[in-house]
Amino acid sequence: QVQLVESGGGLVQAGGSLRLSCAASGRTFSMYVMGWFRQAPGKERELVAIIGSGGSTYYKDSVKDRFTISRDNAKNMVYLQMNSLKPEDTAVYYCAASRVPYLTTRLSEFGSWGQGTQVTVSS
Repeated sequence: QVQLVESGGGLVQAGGSLRLSCAASGRTFSMYVMGWFRQAPGKERELVAIIGSGGSTYYKDSVKDRFTISRDNAKNMVYLQMNSLKPEDTAVYYCAASRVPYLTTRLSEFGSWGQGTQVTVSS
């Protein structure tokens, strides 16, 4: 298991930007598929973006062209750059890690989770 700690959340006006960071422990970080998920009040947790060990990415349709996921394996870090934020992006954002050897979008295949960071977008 890898330990994950998110940071960078906050309150921003619609149209603004935030950058979330996720610090991971462990010597095998580069082997993990890393993902950002979010959960709004009263809603199920959903996938936002994922990045494979080789850098392949996948995005939820509603965040394509606005969000960018990236990783720095040398620093054990994953980032989510969020631009053109909308009120509907308001949620707790979670960083997660999966050991499966493919780019998975299944929440159940992510075995390690951070504590979450709140993102609030005001209209």
